[in-house]
Amino acid sequence: MMILLNPGPVNLSDRVRNALLRPDLCHREVEFSQLQSRIREQLLQVYQLGGDRFAAVLLTGSGTAAMEAMITSLVPENGKLLVIENGVYGERIAKIAKIYRIHYTRLQHPWGSEIDIKALLALLNETDDVTHLAVVHHETTTGRLNNLAELAAICQQRNIQLLVDAVSSFGAEEINFADWGISACAATANKCLHGVPGTAFVIVRRDALTAADTIKRTLYLDLATYCQQQDRGGTPFTQSVQTFYALAEALQEMDEAGGWRARHAHYTKLANLVRNGLEEMGIQSLLPPENSSVVLNAYYLPENFSYEEFHDKLKAQGYVIYSGQGDLAKSIFRVSTMGAITYADMERFLLVVKQII
Repeated sequence: MMILLNPGPVNLSDRVRNALLRPDLCHREVEFSQLQSRIREQLLQVYQLGGDRFAAVLLTGSGTAAMEAMITSLVPENGKLLVIENGVYGERIAKIAKIYRIHYTRLQHPWGSEIDIKALLALLNETDDVTHLAVVHHETTTGRLNNLAELAAICQQRNIQLLVDAVSSFGAEEINFADWGISACAATANKCLHGVPGTAFVIVRRDALTAADTIKRTLYLDLATYCQQQDRGGTPFTQSVQTFYALAEALQEMDEAGGWRARHAHYTKLANLVRNGLEEMGIQSLLPPENSSVVLNAYYLPENFSYEEFHDKLKAQGYVIYSGQGDLAKSIFRVSTMGAITYADMERFLLVVKQII
């Protein structure tokens, strides 16, 4: 079996993979309605959210579809979006805003940098019409885990709605919806939840969605329409039924294993094993552990190895790593420990790396 150390899609458990073989189902039948409703409840339970205040809105698409739906559905015509950028995915949020001609501004940082709070406050003092702030929680460009608590306090003081890209953190990192005042977060099935690519979702405060109900920038990605129909047991468009089966099973498996905290602990154990093992070989991490997500870490390439050579040698031994992006493409590689991966799998990974270098 190939061990995927890329940041999604992930290795599936046999239990989740077998869920794909369940009977074909029409998305207009009651059985699908029940499946969809169960998943929506399961997603809210990951962080113990009440359905009276929050809704889980399911979409067929990748994590980017969920992000696009969140941004286009929640920022009103007279609103202004502030996008925090310190990696590829923050920059992608700005691209979405630009394409849809949403009024926005950006706070730019070098990739991997910590968010400059002083610069943020200065920008907000200069620009007093910001209504929404969008940020990537786990910026997988470098593995940095951005400090949401600090941003949340600023947003709450200034009555700014906080929109979170939690695509690579939902289900494995702390997301304190209540204390951080999160209006919405976008995520996907095929990362920390260990589901199959094809289903994404937005966890959204119902009052934020009600306030944005008149915004209609898109047909297929309009969150208000999806939520209204899903609340009634329907769906506006054809959903990916088999990936719904897999997500329901993955969420049940996660719950039985102890929920997001247990997943966080498991990822931490694997990440520490890899970090310590690589450092013993002279392979240094890009960021210190206190600034990194447990989901993924970035490392400098071994001396005298190109990424392509290192990748291909590892793949021949059954491991798929991930390249750096942009200017980092020639200097780093990334290792994620999501999915059905064991401690023994990562111990063998370190042995393989040692043999290669």
